[in-house]
Amino acid sequence: MTTSKTSESSAAAPLLDLQALVVAVRRRRRFWCTMALLGLLVGAAMAVLMPPPPTAVTKVLVTHQEDQPNDPGTLIRTDVALLGTTRIASKALQSLKSPENPEDFMRNYRGTGLTNNLLQIDVTGDSDAEAVSRAKALADAFVADHVRRMQEAAKAEAKALLDQRDRMRDELAQVNKAIGNRSPGGDPKASASIESLFARRAELNSRIADFDQRAAEARTGTPKLIAGTQIVDGPRAVQHSLPRAAVTNAAIGLVLGLVLGLALAAVGTVVADRPVLRREIAANLGASVIAELPRASLRSGRLWRRRRTRVARERLSTTLARTVRGSTEPVSLLELGCAHSTSVIALDLAEALAPDGPVVIIDGLPGPQLANSRQKPGGPTVVSGERSAAVLHEERRLGVGSVAPGTAWTDLQYLGSQTMLVVRAGHGSAAWLHTVARQLADQRIPVIGVVLIDPDPRDRTDGTLWDGLHTALRGHNEWLARQNGTGRRRTERPPMPAARVPDSDQEAR
Repeated sequence: MTTSKTSESSAAAPLLDLQALVVAVRRRRRFWCTMALLGLLVGAAMAVLMPPPPTAVTKVLVTHQEDQPNDPGTLIRTDVALLGTTRIASKALQSLKSPENPEDFMRNYRGTGLTNNLLQIDVTGDSDAEAVSRAKALADAFVADHVRRMQEAAKAEAKALLDQRDRMRDELAQVNKAIGNRSPGGDPKASASIESLFARRAELNSRIADFDQRAAEARTGTPKLIAGTQIVDGPRAVQHSLPRAAVTNAAIGLVLGLVLGLALAAVGTVVADRPVLRREIAANLGASVIAELPRASLRSGRLWRRRRTRVARERLSTTLARTVRGSTEPVSLLELGCAHSTSVIALDLAEALAPDGPVVIIDGLPGPQLANSRQKPGGPTVVSGERSAAVLHEERRLGVGSVAPGTAWTDLQYLGSQTMLVVRAGHGSAAWLHTVARQLADQRIPVIGVVLIDPDPRDRTDGTLWDGLHTALRGHNEWLARQNGTGRRRTERPPMPAARVPDSDQEAR
């Protein structure tokens, strides 16, 4: 039954817990706020250290013979592409008498189609005067090239029309020669053929007149197009405001840095898989969260926070002291990611237990956390782990150790036969929390509960396990079994209560 429930719960669990992801990203706000601030500073620094080069701008009105009201902008895009050709760049460089390579010059300007007939040209240079002269040369070269292409197109069209007219005239001459001096009503036998010749002559005359008119229109329309293509906004230098550029670049850098920081924080959270919520930490350690303490309560806060800090630490000390008094065996505090916090909690707990008798703290921390701590006169005695055997049996032992990577697991039993884990939220990965729970179970050290340090203030999840005694209080049941003398094995589970059979089923049986 338990296996089926576990498989069902694991199958129903989402691949990505959005609540845990949001909480973990919010806890890393120092990281992504730093990234946002870094982006802001980099953007402002780029505006100061890398100012834009001197730039000039001009606008050209371009008319096309194929202009249509519903043109989607194909013609102006063609003009932009033609502006970026070596032919126009070479013409502009020739007018400037510059030996620069056209390919290199093309990197210093660009064209933008503002409307179907308005082209903007942006040019950079070493100075404002050079940029303005380059813009004028480019605009003149483009207008001259555009006019030349229109004239050539008009000439080609007119020549084609006149060639057609000349062919029609040759054919008309042949028709006139065939008609000669005959009239339509002369010979009745030849009247049909003569009438067809006269009709063909009339048609040729009409078509010759049409070709003449179209050729004249082609030649007449070109001056209008040429006059319409002109520079409507003369070249001028673009004024750059350093404060405005700094503010703009800083805002862009701030947004990019913030987005990058949030993305990196989210990816790092998913990859690291560090539980933050109470329910996740309790589930991975196999023990309930019995108390918690904000990280700020363990620091020397400001004047208006001291009372809140004192109240939080007194409440935690009272809760832990009540739990330790109910135990007849030594209790240890094992830290994960909060050695300093654990040493402070141990001193507060020893002070709370002092009225009941002398308390000796066994320092098993890897660093000098307890040795360098300030101890009050008449406070608890702190001894190292090597001197734990010299502690008298009348004195209450309180071991302090660590379950961080590199821990000597077999030495934890000398700190206490049962333990309370002091875990900083978001420090250990889920795999390491599983390792801690497994190692403590193998050492037969029951976990009374978990003290959560630096919990998320918006975490509303429950840190109590309700899956059954064999899951939540595995080590505690073994400890009770040893006290009662039953000697139940560690791998045994408490018997499951028999399912109650409804009365109707019993009667049916």
